[in-house]
Amino acid sequence: MPLEQPEATVKAPRAEVRGAHWLKPKLVAEIAYTEMTNEGTLRHPSYLGLRADKKPEAVVLETEARVAEITAPATSTVKISNRERIIDPDSGITKGQLADHYAAVAAIMLPWVGSRPISLVRCPQGRAKKCFFQKHDAGSFGDTVHHVAISEKDGHEEPYLYLDTADGLMTCVQMGTIEFHGWGSRIGDVEKADRLVFDLDPDEGLDFEAVRRAAFHFRDILQSIGLETFPMVTGGKGIHVIAPLVPKAEWPEVKSFAHRLAQAVAQSDPANFTAALPKAQRKGRIFVDYLRNQRGATAVMPYSVRARSGAPVAAPISWKEMETIDSPAHWHVGDAAELVKRASSKALSSWGRADQVLPDL
Repeated sequence: MPLEQPEATVKAPRAEVRGAHWLKPKLVAEIAYTEMTNEGTLRHPSYLGLRADKKPEAVVLETEARVAEITAPATSTVKISNRERIIDPDSGITKGQLADHYAAVAAIMLPWVGSRPISLVRCPQGRAKKCFFQKHDAGSFGDTVHHVAISEKDGHEEPYLYLDTADGLMTCVQMGTIEFHGWGSRIGDVEKADRLVFDLDPDEGLDFEAVRRAAFHFRDILQSIGLETFPMVTGGKGIHVIAPLVPKAEWPEVKSFAHRLAQAVAQSDPANFTAALPKAQRKGRIFVDYLRNQRGATAVMPYSVRARSGAPVAAPISWKEMETIDSPAHWHVGDAAELVKRASSKALSSWGRADQVLPDL
């Protein structure tokens, strides 16, 4: 048998596995059971079938946690070298200050960036030098940053990066990462989207008031078709209007929905919006970037620092705050304590969470 191996696949009491034949784990099965013992074995297990929709990497042992623990500091053992290196020459922000930001926000950032294929913006010598995107890895990040095999268009698989711990997050920072961008799906089933993201990107010369009005316009449109949305300042020029989804619709349907909605908005108000890709056609208007909603596309993650002047931070806000916030780059490295406090506030405690599916359009 090709998958048979002599050593045990999992730790288990000797009496429970006497006479067992061990196999290399390659498939995901769904098992019903009444409870788990203190030794980690299942009582009354019942085989329900194989799960072709689940990646083996997504199977983890669930543990109980108090709600208060979710926003408690997520500690990391990763040592940060070259803490005095300047990351942003405009503000003088150092690698150490960048690392301190991510260490402080890890607990509130991991629920969004964790277990999601990610692309990193790495600037090992600071943002003034060469920066590059990275989404694959052959193992140079070590054991705390993981890989999930995802099929490319030509059928072959590539190892995409993902993380799920503070150590994973801080390892990326140690390796020169400034920005974290994530897929619109989780590694459990990368083919089904768990959010819609409309990136409202203003043309040069448009002030933030135009972006503010556009964000409320999109909120009202999506609300009219049954989708609750949440705004996020990107730390750049624009706003993300995000509609969380139950992972049910696959990427072709999600992309088609986003494209048709963007076109409908642009056609109904061509003076203020465009869904056209060429930059020459965006003059004086807001580009509705629907392309975030396709397989393999990424969007900046909540609480990620941006590789921009002043080291601004992408941050969730409420629709009430959207009425008065002064800039999409309102928060910066150094504001982590405020961001952590805000995350547990009444206005943001349920931010980004809604039980809803993609409606017909």
